[in-house]
Amino acid sequence: MAGGLLNVSWVLSLLCVLQMVETVSGARAPSVGAHISSQFPAAGVSQTSVVDCREVCGLNASDRCAFVRTNPDCRSDGGYLDYLEGIFCHFPARLLPLAITLYAFWLLYLFLILGVTAAKFFCPNLSAISTTLKLSHNVAGVTFLAFGNGAPDIFSALVAFSDPRTAGLAFGALFGAGVLVTTVVAGGIAILRPFTAASRPFLRDIIFYMAAVLLIFTALYCGRVTLAWALGYLGFYAFYVVTVVLCTWIYQRQRRRSLVCSMPATPEILSDSEEERMSSNTNSYDYGEEYRPLLLYPETTAQILVQALNPLDYRKWRTKPMYWRVLKVFKLPVEFLLLLTVPVMDPDKEDRNWKRPLNCLHLVISPLFLTLTLQSGAYGVYEIGGLFPVWAVVVIAGTALAAVTFFATSNSEPPRFHWLFAFLGFLTSALWINAAATEVVNILRSLGVVFRLSNTVLGLTLLAWGNSIGDVFSDFTLARQGYPRMAFSACFGGIIFNMLVGVGLGCLLQISRSHVEVKLEPDGLLVWILAGTLGLSLVCSLVLVPLQCFQLSRVYGCCLLLLYLTFLVVALLTEFGVIHLKTV
Repeated sequence: MAGGLLNVSWVLSLLCVLQMVETVSGARAPSVGAHISSQFPAAGVSQTSVVDCREVCGLNASDRCAFVRTNPDCRSDGGYLDYLEGIFCHFPARLLPLAITLYAFWLLYLFLILGVTAAKFFCPNLSAISTTLKLSHNVAGVTFLAFGNGAPDIFSALVAFSDPRTAGLAFGALFGAGVLVTTVVAGGIAILRPFTAASRPFLRDIIFYMAAVLLIFTALYCGRVTLAWALGYLGFYAFYVVTVVLCTWIYQRQRRRSLVCSMPATPEILSDSEEERMSSNTNSYDYGEEYRPLLLYPETTAQILVQALNPLDYRKWRTKPMYWRVLKVFKLPVEFLLLLTVPVMDPDKEDRNWKRPLNCLHLVISPLFLTLTLQSGAYGVYEIGGLFPVWAVVVIAGTALAAVTFFATSNSEPPRFHWLFAFLGFLTSALWINAAATEVVNILRSLGVVFRLSNTVLGLTLLAWGNSIGDVFSDFTLARQGYPRMAFSACFGGIIFNMLVGVGLGCLLQISRSHVEVKLEPDGLLVWILAGTLGLSLVCSLVLVPLQCFQLSRVYGCCLLLLYLTFLVVALLTEFGVIHLKTV
């Protein structure tokens, strides 16, 4: 139990350090809750006027570039590209549709980067860390693996909360993803393969999730998040971790007592993990044996490096369908850069994925990437004493460490300190995700300015869909393969982490920077519709699933899909003013 709390605090403190380092040393911290409410003059653009950036589309085409460059509300505090300036200063007005199309493709590619980084680099390193620390599967599942699965949502929320103007994106994305997962994903699983849900885990997770939604709803109603509230969100998730570990311990203890008084284990009383392990052992076959050469010879250092940097498996390429090959072509540049910058440790392999030349190269490139990514490269170009840049110091130190490691190790056997590469890979992949999430938030804000959409509707649609697409495919795949219970449990366990840690940690970092409580300014009726729909879906599941004896049928799945479609229609009608509250 204490181990679960320690591991949660370790992950959260590491993220806090990572995010706080980015905002230290002169980074401009906007005042929390600053609301821009001045009116834009009828003609001309004042150099000192501060107006809503969405008013730019109401100007003449010749005035838009100057407005974007001089209005503080149009500036981005992070990221590498200024998307608003790109639209209104580098594209003529008649080519605005082309600019939006290019931004849409770039947004899709950023979502691809988020998915590849989280699935192939971030999650494996988290799994390796949990294995190295000898954590139980339950503790690892609700801490490291939950963070790995929700990494895009968490980092998007952290970036959005760093600026009061984009805080609506965080609430829209977290609530929108919650509605999507609890309706579309859960309903799709029930439609694909009707099943009987595990009663106790289901009730535990849904009650905790409803409590988390109530806490966030209370913060929205009060209009602020204090330091005590932010710490309370994180503490509530720690309490959830303790509850999961304690319930699992009690369940295993009861099972052991029942096995002592019963016959030897039969298939009916095997645990889920044992059944999965048996099925995987009986159905698995190492097809790689057919491709191994008869005569083995040691590979040279150059061959190991080339093979380790090759993201394409030619055997898999020949057997996969055309759509997979097309998607793989788009993934290749990202996967190559990730292989070059992010080390991955795999405890399940005999050599633990030790690639001596590449891992030595990582000792130079990974710290350099960390330096050039923090604060969008501001630290990397900083000169020590006005003479020597920081990135040069990092390169020299990394080269010396790589040289010592190269000559002190061998190609065939990993060194004793190889487990440290998992932590280096964790940090590097986290910054990859953070950089991509920053660009995603900036693009969505730019599209909101162009189309005059609120940040909340962008969060509950584009950002929520993009961050949840991986969960949709993975859970549907699990359901098709005959594991609907596992997929259904993932619908509720992961989003509890995303909501509590996303809001709690995002607000905590904002409070630590500005030393002022976070003011929440929800976008009118839309946020309440979003929170109400999420609460309604959870209440329906809490009531209807036990009434069906925890048997989820296709009818139940269709009802959940209908609820999401109704919510989406109501949200869009509210955004465009068709549904509104009458002012008295």
